[in-house]
Amino acid sequence: MKVDRLVRRSDKAPLQQQERADQPLVIIIDDDSSVREALSDLLLSAGLHAISFASPTALTEAGDVLDRPGCIILDVRMPGTSGLDLQNRLLRDGNSKPIIFLTGHGDIPMTVQAMKAGAVDFLTKPVRDQTLIDAVIAALELDATRRRITALVSKNINCFNCLTPREREVFGRIAIGRVNKQIAFDLGISEVTVKLHRSNVMRKMQVASIGELIRAWEVLPISLRGTASG
Repeated sequence: MKVDRLVRRSDKAPLQQQERADQPLVIIIDDDSSVREALSDLLLSAGLHAISFASPTALTEAGDVLDRPGCIILDVRMPGTSGLDLQNRLLRDGNSKPIIFLTGHGDIPMTVQAMKAGAVDFLTKPVRDQTLIDAVIAALELDATRRRITALVSKNINCFNCLTPREREVFGRIAIGRVNKQIAFDLGISEVTVKLHRSNVMRKMQVASIGELIRAWEVLPISLRGTASG
């Protein structure tokens, strides 16, 4: 069987430096080398990049691999730390990287536990190539969506923190549908002043319409929205 050289080398060495840090990476964790090689071949044939490890412990010693976009193909039963243990640890650490479990020793309680904890899929060996590829594609799309949302929330928080207390009050009232005249009455200021604050809010929040401004408000943490109550 032909082996994916990148994945085989990655059992012992870091990823090649020329790989982009934002390129999706499939992390394979299985204590069976033949499984790792077969999976790497399959992923390579589908145009996907991968790195493999013989255990969860080996993964934790690999530096910032988990920070890369991508997903994990994870065996359940391995010597030492199990796949479910790794899933739970990642959740505790706030790492929501999508996981596909692939095991030859699964049962219903194990499947339920993994899926409740957020696994994308729970597959049993042997698995059809297309079934696994479909699961990986779904996991990569989920990860990309989560990362976009996280980046958007972070951007909006940073922009919101640039607002003055009065601008936050105006922002909060715009978000619940109050018009300029009503906001002016609420805050005891003129409509001209409200318009000025609204313009500043839109500029600082980097939006071009009220619709965008409201959507930005909706993804802000509740704790920040509370600072706009006045």
